[in-house]
Amino acid sequence: MLPAALRRWLRRPKRSDPRLLSQFFFADERVMQVVAEINGLNAELDPQQYLVLLNQLHLSQAHLLAILERIMEECIPTQRHSRDYLVKFPEELLVDNLGNHMLFAAECLLAGTFLEVEEADRAQLRPQARNLLCSLELVRTVLREQSLSQPGSYPESVRAVLIQFDRLFAEFELSYVSSLVAVKSPEEIYRQQEIIVLFCETVERALRLGYLTQEMIDGYEPLLMFTIPRLAIISGLLIYPEGPLSLERSPEQMSRVFSPFYNLLKKIRDLLRVLSVEELCLLERSLCAAESEDPRGPATPPAWEAAVPAVGSAAAWDLQEVPLTCPEQLAPPGVVNNLGIDQCWRPQCPGSSSGLDASLVAHCSELRSRYSSAEDMLHTLFVCISGVADQLQTNFASDLRSILKTVFKIVASQAEPLEGPSASQEDDGGPCAADAPRVANCPLCAEAAALRRAGTRRLPEWVPDSTCSQCSACRSPFTLLRRRHHCRSCGKIFCARCSPHTAALPHSGHPRPVRVCSHCYTAHLAPTPRRGRTPSQTPAPRPQP
Repeated sequence: MLPAALRRWLRRPKRSDPRLLSQFFFADERVMQVVAEINGLNAELDPQQYLVLLNQLHLSQAHLLAILERIMEECIPTQRHSRDYLVKFPEELLVDNLGNHMLFAAECLLAGTFLEVEEADRAQLRPQARNLLCSLELVRTVLREQSLSQPGSYPESVRAVLIQFDRLFAEFELSYVSSLVAVKSPEEIYRQQEIIVLFCETVERALRLGYLTQEMIDGYEPLLMFTIPRLAIISGLLIYPEGPLSLERSPEQMSRVFSPFYNLLKKIRDLLRVLSVEELCLLERSLCAAESEDPRGPATPPAWEAAVPAVGSAAAWDLQEVPLTCPEQLAPPGVVNNLGIDQCWRPQCPGSSSGLDASLVAHCSELRSRYSSAEDMLHTLFVCISGVADQLQTNFASDLRSILKTVFKIVASQAEPLEGPSASQEDDGGPCAADAPRVANCPLCAEAAALRRAGTRRLPEWVPDSTCSQCSACRSPFTLLRRRHHCRSCGKIFCARCSPHTAALPHSGHPRPVRVCSHCYTAHLAPTPRRGRTPSQTPAPRPQP
């Protein structure tokens, strides 16, 4: 009968074994090795080495938890504890190593180490921390034994301890984070989703009116971080008054993102309701400008005439809500005009009272009389709306970033999958370029036949940076944020969105993957070398700019 230690040594898995339990065995062994070194070190005599070992322990524990997460996904994928509570957390907390932070916090709570947690919360968290750490030790023991016996299977005993650990970890994570930061309530999450819908409707309206372009959205222009919230304030107050910015509800019933500006939003709404169509268009165009343009310029510049309906300059949109007895000649409430404004409101001269209550007309005139001119009123609106939108960037950066990230996922163009080579390929077996993005004056397109007949290729002519001010494919101008990138296949200059691929070009002296534009990647590279070389499929060296 062999001793137990010898049997364990003989059953020890190989480091080359790709199975998860074998990888867990060596990751756990590394953690125990670092812990033993820390316990045998005098931190007072060698504090530098102590810090090095602490960092190694942190990295080894993170690696162990990553493997444990993969084991749970493989072993109990349908029995995992729900993680829906993560939507309540601030976005900056949702990092890859959040699990490692939770275990570190549990160890500190159990050891009585000082944490920024109230004493009452600390007393409630200690039992959860103790149960979590005990469950982790049990999981490590069970998985270590299983890796020495049958590393390719998960018996019921292993599944049971994994389910218990997953539940305890989720409960501690929610309790601990809730004690540190203010998590979102279900009501606040719903209100934030309403704001996302408002922002999406705002973007669709801005695209329809020409305020924004799809290229700006697909290119994630930094200016949109300011433009979309500004336009959304107008949409929420004027065009969708029953939406998330409805001022008929109390501030407590609004989203926490906009509730601090409740009184200011009411003043903005009152001024928006007395604007003429031209004034509203001018204001929105000014809010879309890259710089703070003073909207005191010409009433309607020539370039904007297509977006401004032909209405007399004296007409004003008296956007007071219509009583329940709406005039019969008006369109139904759901119909919108070309500016997206509900037809329950219509142009009305301030001096006329036909169809409207005289008091509303008087209120309109009284608001306008507070300003020396219409340009002064527009300037006030510009400053107030821009101020609210800029404060969102400062005071609610995490919420706004999460909202805009979701909005961009919805409104950005979806990449269409490239079709495979068709039967209409050329005789020499070259790839079909029918669906490839076209590039003007592509040297490879002009010389493709000659190059293929010769069997060789010349090096591409390198376009100097100084001679190219816009992307060769989408024609977007280069800026401080939109950088130039050379395609190693054709030598032309593109933006990052039009040159996202990498491929090896041995004929050009690039045996390793380098940056190529979408046109060359689709039209001039053979399918076999291209396959598996996209950045999303295979890790590749970072393309050179």
